[in-house]
Amino acid sequence: MFNKVWATIALCLLTLMSYAQQIFTVRVLDSSGAPAIGATVTIDGQTKSSNKQGIVQFSNLKDQFYNLKISFIGYKSEVSRINPAAVANFSIQLKDEDFNFEEVYVSATRAKENSATTFKTLNKEEIQKKNLGQDIPYLLDQTPGVVIGSDAGAGIGYTNMTIRGSDNERINVTLNGVPLNNPESMGSFFVNLPDFASNTESIQIQRGIGTSTNGPAAFGASLNFQTDRLEEKPYLEFNNAFGSYNSWKNTLKAGSGLIANKYAFNARLSRISSDGYVDRASSNLKSFYLDGGIYTDKHTLKATVFSGKEKTYQAWYGLAEPLFTGNKDRIEEYADNLWLFDAERERFLNGNRKYNYYTYDNQTDNYNQTHAHLNYSYRPSEKMTFNTALHYTRGAGYYEEFRPMDGLTHYGIDTLLQNGEIIKNTDLIRRRWLDNHFYGLTYSLIYKPSNNLNFTLGGAYNQYKGDHYGEVIWANLIPDDQLGEKYYFSQANKNDFNFFAKADYRLENVLFNLDLQYRNIVYNGKGDDDKIKDFKFDDHHNFINPKAGITYFLNDNSNLYASYAFASKEPTRNDYVENPIGAFPKTEKMQDIEAGYRFRNENINLGANAYAMLYRDQLIPTGALNDVGSAVRINVDNSYRLGFELDGSWRVHPKFLWAATAALSQNKIKDFVEHIPVYDADFNVVKNELITHKSTDIAKSPAVVLSNNITYKPIEALSFSFLSKYISRIYLDNTSDKNRSIAPSFVNNFQAVYTFSAFGIEKIDLNLMVNNIFNEKYATAGYTYSMIMQSVGQRDYFNFYYPQAETNAMLGLNIRF
Repeated sequence: MFNKVWATIALCLLTLMSYAQQIFTVRVLDSSGAPAIGATVTIDGQTKSSNKQGIVQFSNLKDQFYNLKISFIGYKSEVSRINPAAVANFSIQLKDEDFNFEEVYVSATRAKENSATTFKTLNKEEIQKKNLGQDIPYLLDQTPGVVIGSDAGAGIGYTNMTIRGSDNERINVTLNGVPLNNPESMGSFFVNLPDFASNTESIQIQRGIGTSTNGPAAFGASLNFQTDRLEEKPYLEFNNAFGSYNSWKNTLKAGSGLIANKYAFNARLSRISSDGYVDRASSNLKSFYLDGGIYTDKHTLKATVFSGKEKTYQAWYGLAEPLFTGNKDRIEEYADNLWLFDAERERFLNGNRKYNYYTYDNQTDNYNQTHAHLNYSYRPSEKMTFNTALHYTRGAGYYEEFRPMDGLTHYGIDTLLQNGEIIKNTDLIRRRWLDNHFYGLTYSLIYKPSNNLNFTLGGAYNQYKGDHYGEVIWANLIPDDQLGEKYYFSQANKNDFNFFAKADYRLENVLFNLDLQYRNIVYNGKGDDDKIKDFKFDDHHNFINPKAGITYFLNDNSNLYASYAFASKEPTRNDYVENPIGAFPKTEKMQDIEAGYRFRNENINLGANAYAMLYRDQLIPTGALNDVGSAVRINVDNSYRLGFELDGSWRVHPKFLWAATAALSQNKIKDFVEHIPVYDADFNVVKNELITHKSTDIAKSPAVVLSNNITYKPIEALSFSFLSKYISRIYLDNTSDKNRSIAPSFVNNFQAVYTFSAFGIEKIDLNLMVNNIFNEKYATAGYTYSMIMQSVGQRDYFNFYYPQAETNAMLGLNIRF
């Protein structure tokens, strides 16, 4: 009896061992029949790259059917239904991609697979899973070193993001190779492109300087967006979401598919609105997207127009520290500093985390931005592709604000004599306008003479023209005929020309990357600003930015890489106009050294890297903001960011996936001279007190940023995810003083996604996201300013924070026909 039992057990073990050892082999060939080296092969959620023989192997697959997906740049993606138990060896020859315009075009400015650049790419599936109406930065939250936040607290409206401690003025953004950054502020304001994620195929995040691209230099990171690829079949989508704070997202999206094997059209209408977590911090965002293209074997011509219109109630002032922490020991002092009296003072003293300084009904930011792109791609042979694009962006808008008892002479309005009394101050409403045009040409030529050698030539010429002006639309007691004149006006022009050349060469187990860029910038401005009068600047720059890297392939699954890059960056408009110490800003320069390790097999995907970003004359934030919420900055001689980053995922079980990131850094200024204004009794600055800080932390640069994502899929159509984010202390200024900092935060979210088909509908997605499930009271951004009253003689400071929402939820329903 026992012999039979042991024999049965042995037979079962042998069967299991033989099952576990079963190998499924995929061989990928290009259109010429040669091995496709580096093709991406995915099955059962496992992704691998083909080796030098074009081969990929998988093990531990069940006796069932799987979707096998194979993709390779320049070729059509292939999806096959395969049962590995029935077909142990599978071979496929890829076909040339006739309709690859978008992917080929962005490849000129993107880091390529296995290149010596630190990067991460989010695909369409990952983007759609998170796209519930929140701004673009919220889609990137689980990538290394990213810190996000929102003025209104819930991710809809104005948002902020840093990568490696660098804000959006140092993050280069391109849309299909066309620069998005405002040429003057260098920032990218995604609030002007609401729901752009609904037309995004992929986003590549390059950390550090990255590869040469168009637009301002990437001093912290670059984001490269690829819009939707061509869909050959017609489709119709309704995407909707509703959640806390009366937040709504409604999207209608449709496409013609390929007509007559040549033409295709796509359209989208979107509306996003929210009352905001902070009182009155509402958002009303509208957008549309249209494209139409002609697609042939060798030519692609595509016209795209997309536009966004935003109206957001201002929450730029932030929340005073006593209301944020609940410790009201200094609340009277803050009320005095804010010049609050009577009912407003009482409202402040009794305020909470949702308090908003502003109460005027139309204290809003209003901006409309429209983009037009005309892209052309020509592929004369399999080895060569030429791309070019004409682009034009029209932006115009204002923010309106109520000004209590403001001085009339500031606005060029005559004082008023009433009942024998001269009236010099009155309540008024003003608008501050930005009106600009941005247009240019981008181009690239990609030549691949062999599988081991690739050349890219590219560049752009862009021109910007912008007007800044202010107007008073109402003033108490002042006749209307004295209003209407612009009380300040200034103009700016900026020309930006760049050219880059790249080469990638693989010699057996070594891949070499060379990259050289030349940039020429001519930037001038003159006129008046709200506070600074009769300014004029004219600056010219010639930058040469070299980059070089090497990748060594240890085996088919892993490689080591190292790179060096140098870049220069011009100052922003605010640096010229509002320099707090009155100095002409210097050009910033940075050396970026990166080294890393990558490993990928059927269950593990791991990337680890170390970096050194060494700055000369870095423009760093002082901790204070100007009157439109932008950081005030000054040059410092020597500063650096040293760090280690980890980005990995592990398929622990067919039903469990664990993904995590870590960013550990040291961000220092070697010698920082702090300028503290000293005021007399009439609040005039009489001098600046100087304090020198040695080896101090750079403001707004946390030393530790960690993220974690545990996903459980009981069945293929259903997933549950638990997401966590830890951010260490963030100093608000450059003194490393905890009294002026944001405490560490640990925030946890939960997401459930269910995908199914019913009633003849191709695809239905139900998506529930519960944010901050443990109700953490936290912030990720803020500002501070210090002062010394001459009569007192000691330093005083005031901290303000942007509180983030407590527990909140969004529920999405997406339907695709």
